[in-house]
Amino acid sequence: MFLEFYHLRQQPFGVTPDPAYLYLTRTHRDALTALLAGIKEGRGFFALIAEPGMGKTTLLYQLLDELHDSARTVFLFQTQCDSREFFQYLLNELGVDAKGMDLVSMHAKLNELLFAEMIAGRRFVLVVDESQNLADSVLETVRLLSNFETSYAKMLQIVLAGQPQLSDKLAQPQLAQLRQRLAVLAELEPLSAAETANYINHRLKVAGHDGAPLFTPEAVALVAQLSGGTPRTINHLCYSALTAGHAQSREAIGADIVRDVAAKLGLRAKLAAPAATPVSPEPKVLTAAAGATAGPGSVPATSRSAVPAKPSEKAEEKAPQDSSALTYQPSRRFRMPKWASRALILSGILLLAGVSLTAFVLRLTEADPGKTRTPVQNQLVTHGDPALAPGAARPSSMVPDLRDAARPGANYSADPQESGSVQVITVAAMPQQTLRAISLVYIGRFDDDIFKQICALNPELKDPNHLEAGQLIRLPLPAGSFKQGKVFTPEE
Repeated sequence: MFLEFYHLRQQPFGVTPDPAYLYLTRTHRDALTALLAGIKEGRGFFALIAEPGMGKTTLLYQLLDELHDSARTVFLFQTQCDSREFFQYLLNELGVDAKGMDLVSMHAKLNELLFAEMIAGRRFVLVVDESQNLADSVLETVRLLSNFETSYAKMLQIVLAGQPQLSDKLAQPQLAQLRQRLAVLAELEPLSAAETANYINHRLKVAGHDGAPLFTPEAVALVAQLSGGTPRTINHLCYSALTAGHAQSREAIGADIVRDVAAKLGLRAKLAAPAATPVSPEPKVLTAAAGATAGPGSVPATSRSAVPAKPSEKAEEKAPQDSSALTYQPSRRFRMPKWASRALILSGILLLAGVSLTAFVLRLTEADPGKTRTPVQNQLVTHGDPALAPGAARPSSMVPDLRDAARPGANYSADPQESGSVQVITVAAMPQQTLRAISLVYIGRFDDDIFKQICALNPELKDPNHLEAGQLIRLPLPAGSFKQGKVFTPEE
């Protein structure tokens, strides 16, 4: 074995996807950054496209390592299956014995697990490798998984990774709904000659090499030409070259050794082919005008560097393609300015606050017209139920009096439909009020369990000790926490 001869601690050119040996080229770095940002922002659906041997799986393992402390992750590679088997593979990875369960039961169990992770404040990320092998029906099942969500957050983040055939599948009309949900579409390109040299040096350094270069510049240039910039082929060439160099007691690997091992690996034909076209260091962003020429079923993809063709292949000249941005954004006819969207959001909040405050004051007046309101009672409180249909009566809830809550034995009645469930209300923070103070007022306690539930209901919450005046906070309340007020009719 050549490890001791070349003073290496580990095998530098192994075949396993070890993230420790991942070398981030420009496209690898852009893809990893785009996927991490999309997942942390809860965008929901992502795709990673790469030719075989481009380090796609290694990049996915690095992605999972980055998310280890903040998310629960599942990595699936069994893609020769139907929808039922796909669900079983997913639940088995989560430690659930899905044998004998039907699709409805498996769906309900997954929903239960996703909700538990959301309450715990953790994301849930599903990565499906070799997705180009998934049948269209299974891809539709994967799309339906993205429907696991609440009104304010996605409960499941999905990354589909595969070879270029996956991009072709996503362009099919029957998968238009899946394609439209993609927030990020990233593609890995072959390594340039400079990136190939850095890739070889990086892996040797990680394996423990410290000293003069083991590969001469001529040998590295030949490896770049023969491999076409594919990391897996680079690994095979370098491993074979080090093995041959050790057999010949060569302290440095020259171009002659690389040429010999390339012939044994069947890469001799590439020696006569022209060198790969250098990759531009800066990607070109797809402009709006260029995007407008694409058809409605097209899928954006970055271009690949030209790879020397074998003589047996048909000569086919293709116009060079410009590399496009990695982030996939569906074309829009109109983009609202930031100031307008912010003004619209602020107007909506003020309108909601006004309507809710009016209903709240009316309820207090109905309960006790002569009673003096405290500052706490003047806070905005809205019921957490979904919006009612037009023309339907709007139920009103009364905030329990704090003096009543402090009196021993106080117990508020609840309607039967509230029993065994959790109510959700929205309150507006008073000036200089903290999350702890709000929780003590409305829930009566503030511990780790309550804090986790509040954080799950308010993913946008940044600092619980510094709330802005008027900031809306959703709170979980046990069933029966509210008295049922009078239901006002439209005439009243």
